[in-house]
Amino acid sequence: MDEPLTITAAGDLIRRGALAPTQLLSQCLRRIDKYEERVKAWAYLDRDRAWADAERLSAEQEAGHYRGPLHGIPIGVKDIIDVYDLPTGCGSAAWANSYARADATCVARLRQAGAVIVGKTVTTAYAYLDPPVTRNPWDLDRTPGGSSSGSAAAVACGMCLGALATQTGGSTIRPASYCGVFSLKPSRGRISTSGVLPLAPSLDHIGLMANSVRDLAILFQATAGYDPDQLATSRSAVPDCLHAIERAVTAVGTDYSRHRDDVKFRRFFPTASEMRPDTLHPEVVAFMEKVERDLRSLAHANYARVDPVVLPPEFSQVRHRHWQLMAVEAAETHGDRIRRRPDDYPPKIRELIADGLLVSRDEYSTAVQLRGDLSYRLRKTFWPEPLLVPATTSPAPTPETTGDPWCNSPWSFLGLPVVSLPLGWSSDGLPLAIQLVGGDHKEDYLLAWAAWVEEVFRLDNVLKPRPLPL
Repeated sequence: MDEPLTITAAGDLIRRGALAPTQLLSQCLRRIDKYEERVKAWAYLDRDRAWADAERLSAEQEAGHYRGPLHGIPIGVKDIIDVYDLPTGCGSAAWANSYARADATCVARLRQAGAVIVGKTVTTAYAYLDPPVTRNPWDLDRTPGGSSSGSAAAVACGMCLGALATQTGGSTIRPASYCGVFSLKPSRGRISTSGVLPLAPSLDHIGLMANSVRDLAILFQATAGYDPDQLATSRSAVPDCLHAIERAVTAVGTDYSRHRDDVKFRRFFPTASEMRPDTLHPEVVAFMEKVERDLRSLAHANYARVDPVVLPPEFSQVRHRHWQLMAVEAAETHGDRIRRRPDDYPPKIRELIADGLLVSRDEYSTAVQLRGDLSYRLRKTFWPEPLLVPATTSPAPTPETTGDPWCNSPWSFLGLPVVSLPLGWSSDGLPLAIQLVGGDHKEDYLLAWAAWVEEVFRLDNVLKPRPLPL
């Protein structure tokens, strides 16, 4: 396995009996043995149980019982998400021996779908911005991003075929983009956070990482849905994203000259009016301009349109108001514990909690009000056409930082679904990615558009797999 398999490809092989779950797990474990010493993606490996589960699922396969596209697929779980009988360490030395007594809802649903849980992936401390031990597989002197550092690195290395992540600011999209894998942050409430350590509950999302858009849809279908143990989860029916993707990909070969509006994107490149003037690295600017040109010209997309969109003036407040919400809720979540164990909190999360205590009730209320107002005003702006945005402000920086989450935090603040696609490379060989932002609870449309983009770029050989330089 020179390149990591996709969930889609491996699942098809398992369904046809051409690959056993034990064989697939063995391939992933060999990659862990090859890369882990340098990449440090895993907080805890559960080889024995993973092997036992793979053997059981192989027996089910031989007996003709196929659970679906996740049958026997190795998955990593971010180490703020509970996995039964494994520690939920949360990047903390003091919590390293706090064993979970039940699976988080999202983990339980993955197991039911046939996934094999390989172990817990490294998170930054309490899922905030303090740098992790994990390194970027494309350059060990660069950050993998945070806070879902280990999940992104593990998928990039083929140590697992998919991974659970979380996002409160930019903790799914940013590390996935830095490490060159695909990711999805669904709408707020789509996937239950029951069994997940909170940072800021009204902003926390479960995220998904994998090696293709279809893979993300498979993970989403398995994990999304109402959870009676968490009333904040959405009661809306989970859409059939795989069917939507198949229709979109099939349409790549159609004649768009008869229905030009079928291929249209809206573009938002943050400028000085939304953020400081020097935010986007020149390579990101050039990359996004190339993506826009390619969307107009590649393959059968000759009639694609990319129209700029002007967001409301209040959007300029989002970065600050997001931070206020996150700081206040982090202080509420961690206040008692940091008073008892101050040494267990590294500088950045400690500073966030301290700042949260200084935000007034009126300021917090203003932030909540802004979120509601903007969510209502933008409800139809990104649907059905998705918004095209840079996934990161720069290629992966050096490891004393986890990078700037500005390109991601607005969509966490607003709770809108976002998918990232790695579509290019920097001059020094680091992955570059785009974000597509969709309408609230419109993951089927969003993933269909993303799959269309992936297919068009792949047909033109833009998505060229590269071996890891390790």
